[in-house]
Amino acid sequence: MSAPKKATKKAAASGGLSEEERAAVKERAKELRSKKGGDTEPELLAKIAEMEESDRAMAERIHAIVKANAPELTPTTWYGMPAYARNGKAVCFFQPAKKFKSRYSTLGFNDPANLDDGVMWATAFALTEVTDEAEARIAELVKKAAG
Repeated sequence: MSAPKKATKKAAASGGLSEEERAAVKERAKELRSKKGGDTEPELLAKIAEMEESDRAMAERIHAIVKANAPELTPTTWYGMPAYARNGKAVCFFQPAKKFKSRYSTLGFNDPANLDDGVMWATAFALTEVTDEAEARIAELVKKAAG
């Protein structure tokens, strides 16, 4: 094992950031420096294009679902992931499985999402594929989150 991997594992084990997490933080810093208005959808589409096939297929469907059901949300990136924002704040995002070496992709919602439902509600959903049933649920969640 090479020294950088040992250092990464040691940092992760001791509560530090993993190599993937550090890369995401660097991407976020770059996003904050570069986003001074303008169209950010090309950046989102470029991130989707970089994904492996299974993640890319899901991300493309989610992108179409969000655009159709919450056109008021702005396509952007957030920590290097496709995201959709309102007033510059990410409402929802797609985290590909490979981003953090997870076994599934995630559709997540941040605080600006209007998903409140009593005293407890889900803010992230694991995805292994976007079926017709999942697409309907995603459309419902995105509409509510954007509202």
